[in-house]
Formats: sequence, structure tokens, C-alpha cells
Amino acid sequence: MKNAHQWDILGFGIVTVDDFLMVESYPSPDAKTPVLEKTRQGGGLTGTALVAASRLGAKCAYGGVLGEDELSEWTLSELEHEGIDCASVIRQPDASLIHAIIVVDRTHHTRNIFFSEAGVEFRPSTSIDATLVSQAKVLFVDHGEIESALHAVVLARKLSIPTVADIERNEHPQTGELIAQIDHLILSVGFACEYTGTDSPAKAVESLHKSTQRSCTAVTAGKEGCWYISAEGDGYIQHQPAFEVNVVDTTGCGDVFHGAYAAGIAWGWDVSRCVRFAAATAAIKATKAGGRAGIPDYATVCQFLGDAQVS
Repeated sequence: MKNAHQWDILGFGIVTVDDFLMVESYPSPDAKTPVLEKTRQGGGLTGTALVAASRLGAKCAYGGVLGEDELSEWTLSELEHEGIDCASVIRQPDASLIHAIIVVDRTHHTRNIFFSEAGVEFRPSTSIDATLVSQAKVLFVDHGEIESALHAVVLARKLSIPTVADIERNEHPQTGELIAQIDHLILSVGFACEYTGTDSPAKAVESLHKSTQRSCTAVTAGKEGCWYISAEGDGYIQHQPAFEVNVVDTTGCGDVFHGAYAAGIAWGWDVSRCVRFAAATAAIKATKAGGRAGIPDYATVCQFLGDAQVS
């Protein structure tokens, strides 16, 4: 098909504007506490995954819906500044995006997120066709709009384009169908255990992968690392330990992991290499506050891992 693989990764899904408030310690009810620092960064499962992949050197595109308000204009500018192709974005005058206020506790390395979804719109499935999807080596989706994500994933499978997904909610009747269709499914331990009714990442990944033809099923568990099963590994559960770093803020680490992993798949890497690379990228991100400020480039990750750079 003409113009095939214009991008390494095409993403549909959630982008946010995150306003961070840094405090020494999260206050108890009815208390007052000084704000040590405040910053604005972009966020969102798909948005941050694409930014991570782009900083690592992948060619990325975003195909979601943005409005014409200040938050949307700021987001469009940020994505384009990060080298993400936004030519496929649909602009809707009355649309907006998720706006979050994130209070980061510097003492305990925790965060509380307060968000508004007023005005949020997602791309309708009728506007996603094979011509658009075929331009990417990898399709990335999240749970923002399940029907549209499922439609895009089905198209991708017909075109033999691998799919990577980040899903954190089970509030739609077709969530299970979407999960079943994904080639590379990476879930956080909290959602994975809740969805499967299990009590450990190893059991969750085994349950999620069972009776599927998936290329990889992975469950990330923060400082405990990542458990995964891949077609390359003959069905055995493998564990990637988390890298030890000076953690400042874990906001966005899961999204960064997804983006780095998707980049590796687009570059033709095997699953184990993708997981290790993604774990390192997420660990480096955690050394700085905010969902995106700490995202490294490719050379930094290679240096962290002690690997020779491979183009």
C-alpha cells in the first residue's frame, strides 16, 4: 500500500495536561502545606508513550482528537516540539482533554492525582481506516475509547501490523475483546490482578497469556520489576528486575515503559531486549519529577545499560 510505514508508531488514545505541585509531605485533611515547586507537563498513556518513543529515536504520530482551547493548543505544541507528527489529529471546536493536578510527595515518593475529563472526545472508529493504520510499523492504543481502539487493532491485525496496548480500566463491555486482540499486552500489576482475580504479577501474566497466540504478555510491578511471557520464550514466565535508581517521582513510568517497548518492536528487536530496554528507560525517567521531564534519549539508555549503541 502506498506510503506504508511512514511512522514507526501510530498512537490513538489519551493525552493529558498535568500540572504538578511538589510538596515535602502530603497533608492530612484540613491541613495546609507549602508548594515547593509547580510545573506543567504533558501526560496521558498514549501521549507520554509516544513522547518516550520519539525521544528514543522512533518516528511517531498521534491520531487523536484535540479542541481549540488553551489546553489543546498547548498539547499540540508540545507534541510537535517532541517531533511527533500531528497531521492526523482531528480538531473539534468544543473538545478538550484530560486536565490533571498531581501532588507529588517528595518524602515518601508518592503522588495523588486529581483530574477532570470535561470536554474529552476520542476519535470515532469511522474515521480510522486501513490507509491511516498501514502507515505505521506498530499501532499503539489505550482504554480511552475501546470501540475505536478495537476497530484500529482489528485493521492492524489484517495488515500484519503488531499492536501494543496500555489498558488500566475495565469499564466497557468490549474491554475483554480488545485485550484478547492485542499482540503485545503490557498491564500494571494492580489492574492485571484485578482483571484476572489473581494475587501476584506472575499469576496474572500466566492467566492473561493462557490460550492466546499473543507475541508477549507482560505485567509491570514498579520496583519489583516486570513479569512476562513471550512466544519467543516457549511460554515460560520470565522476570526482568527493576533497575536501582534514586527515585524522585514515578509518574508516567508505566507510560514510558510502553513507549520504549513499542519503539523496540518497531525496530525489530526480540521481546526480551524490548523489556530490558523499556525497564531501563522507565527507571531513568523516575529520577526526575513529572511524567516527561526525565525521559532519556537512546544514547543515555545505552550508556545506562552499558550496551553498544545499535542504530
